[in-house]
Amino acid sequence: MSTRNETLFARAQRRIPAGVNSPVRAFRAVGGAPAFLERAAGAYLWDADGNRYIDYVGSWGPMVAGHTHPAVVEAVQAAAARALSFGAPTEAEIEIAETICRLVPSIEMVRLVSSGTEATMSALRLARGFAGRDLIVKFEGCYHGHADALLVKAGSGALTFGNPSSAGVPAQTAAQTLVLDYNDTLQVQATFTARGDEIAAVIVEPVAGNMNLVLPKPGFLEALRENCSRHGAVLIFDEVMTGFRVAQGGAQARYGIQPDLTTLGKVIGGGLPVGAFGGRRDIMERIAPLGPVYQAGTLSGNPVAVAAGLATLTLVQGKDFQSRIEATAQSLVAGLMAEAGKANVVFSAQSIGSMFGLYFRASPPASFAEVMQCDRERFNRFFHAMLERGVYLAPSAYEAGFVSAAHGGAEIDATLGAAREAFRAL
Repeated sequence: MSTRNETLFARAQRRIPAGVNSPVRAFRAVGGAPAFLERAAGAYLWDADGNRYIDYVGSWGPMVAGHTHPAVVEAVQAAAARALSFGAPTEAEIEIAETICRLVPSIEMVRLVSSGTEATMSALRLARGFAGRDLIVKFEGCYHGHADALLVKAGSGALTFGNPSSAGVPAQTAAQTLVLDYNDTLQVQATFTARGDEIAAVIVEPVAGNMNLVLPKPGFLEALRENCSRHGAVLIFDEVMTGFRVAQGGAQARYGIQPDLTTLGKVIGGGLPVGAFGGRRDIMERIAPLGPVYQAGTLSGNPVAVAAGLATLTLVQGKDFQSRIEATAQSLVAGLMAEAGKANVVFSAQSIGSMFGLYFRASPPASFAEVMQCDRERFNRFFHAMLERGVYLAPSAYEAGFVSAAHGGAEIDATLGAAREAFRAL
């Protein structure tokens, strides 16, 4: 007898490509039918069959305070009662802009958009318009949304399906993107030496989260800053994932590196669709209607989404908020490595802030090539073993995981108990 999840998946596939509205949700990387979710609270999810899971996806990052936090729900309800959309300025947009500029070290001005992809796409256009150049540098395995110029050796879903570059991207567009190896400082230096006067911008995840979690090596981010400054290129930190996750001011605050532009998303919407890009005033003032770089969005600054974001950012600023969730992630990682060791499974894990990575290799990877050395088949078996035991991990060996303020000792203990059985089953 099929489950309700399976019935819904079969129904979805008749009208929605692959039955999902974002590729990684399809479970094709790990096999099986996806769980169709019905509700969430705190650290937990419930699917259409009534199964409860401890959630380590967190809607892919936004739910830093946990699902349906009362303060966020109340703010959304109050905003929705006033209006669902204006398409005109609101005071709340000013408030969230002021909050972002206060919390993120490099941002002097910011513009709201409706997604992380829109934020990175707009930031690149702005960087090109400001620099008067065409070439973009990105890093293999880093994912910055699905704009054409960025789907060149990308991470996230593109990496999961073994197709790093997308069909439909013109060769002429791809030719304007130079792809380097993440954490390869010498390659960065050589590229700037050869083509520095052609490079408009470098875009990077300061902590990579879309080829699993990969930390920057000492000196890597510094080399990007130094070369961009020397050659007049714009340094863009894609902090859609790391913003308010690895530190209150993002990765740039944690590592002490100031980019010229920053893209944000996820946490600043509290679970609703919001993105933003911001940075140096002289660059941001080139955006229309002040300058010649055009960007617009009918629903940008949607009042309901902004309300959710403001409520979440208020929680993020609470006393000990960051230190508590960081300690939770460290406890999870340490416990998983201990359980793997007891079962004699080749496994490693690491965390930064409230993000974590799980790898079926002896040590955490530092590059795309090392990520590819992980045992993907073993991860897939581990994923299903954990799902069967009530733990919801990202359905891909190439995605970072997240804890929230709602995860506590009981959730970590239950997760480690499930992992103990799952590792033994491997």
